[in-house]
Amino acid sequence: MARRGKKKGRPISGWLILDKPVGMGSTEAVSKIKWLFQAEKAGHAGTLDPLASGMLPIALGEATKTVPYVQDGAKIYRFTVAWGQERSTDDLEGPVTKQSDLRPSEAEVKALLPKYTGVIMQTPPQFSAIKIAGERAYDLARDGATVDIPPREIEIGRLEVVEHSADHTVFEVECGKGTYVRSLARDMGRDMGCFGHISELRRVEVEPFTPEDFVTIAELEAARFGVQDEDSSVATDVADTTEATDAVEAPIDFNAIDALLVDTSAALDCLPQIAISDDAATKIRLGNPVIIRGRDAPVEAEEACATARGKLVAIGAIEQGMFKPKRVFAG
Repeated sequence: MARRGKKKGRPISGWLILDKPVGMGSTEAVSKIKWLFQAEKAGHAGTLDPLASGMLPIALGEATKTVPYVQDGAKIYRFTVAWGQERSTDDLEGPVTKQSDLRPSEAEVKALLPKYTGVIMQTPPQFSAIKIAGERAYDLARDGATVDIPPREIEIGRLEVVEHSADHTVFEVECGKGTYVRSLARDMGRDMGCFGHISELRRVEVEPFTPEDFVTIAELEAARFGVQDEDSSVATDVADTTEATDAVEAPIDFNAIDALLVDTSAALDCLPQIAISDDAATKIRLGNPVIIRGRDAPVEAEEACATARGKLVAIGAIEQGMFKPKRVFAG
């Protein structure tokens, strides 16, 4: 019988709220963070295009179990739309496909905003990760195919004009899961007959995290190595990162970089919080249900979060006063 290989890396857990720079892909960012922390496991909560900057929440270790809760959270973007051109990718990366000499006034732009606020139908961009017959839309688009992507329901909580000039408008939008900001630029440009595309995009917030949680690559490297390496490349090659992860290194003090993590439980602020005893935590970690005690404890809840001494124990359902674990976290 074959033995399982020993896991590589440290069993470190928590959320790293990366201020992703322009030019770095989301997968590349995860690889970089995993290497810096020498973590066993890592993943991100929502792709951010290489041409976009801003908040990319990256989960390490046990925090990867809470990724769906962050993916479902509201997001805030600050973005600039350049008027007069539509591009194949709906951003600066693709070639121009349509042009116009028309330019909208600020009043015209603001008059359009109610149409894009609330629950609306939106068609994702041709260059998107949407799957069509088992293939990614962007792969089909790169091969020259025109993809028929059906519109889908999204929710825009807020859409505001921040700044307007002759050729550009800066917006801020608060939106739900599945919203494509590039599609907003495309559709608004078409509605006004002037066409438009994203020229700058920054994700400012991903609920429940805020800009106060931001950490840059430079700050991470300074914490990890003790000094800033001016020659270090922000856009580390994924292959090089993987190779570096496998290398044998001398023992390192990770206290400084570990201090930059946000606790795993922060991703579950949206759930009812149930404080339990150490004995109950032990039972839950073995997969057993426990009776929830306390005057304010809910009798029923589809999902709740159980903690012991402030430490995350499990996510589960509460039925008739019993907490039934669905996803357990290491102690």
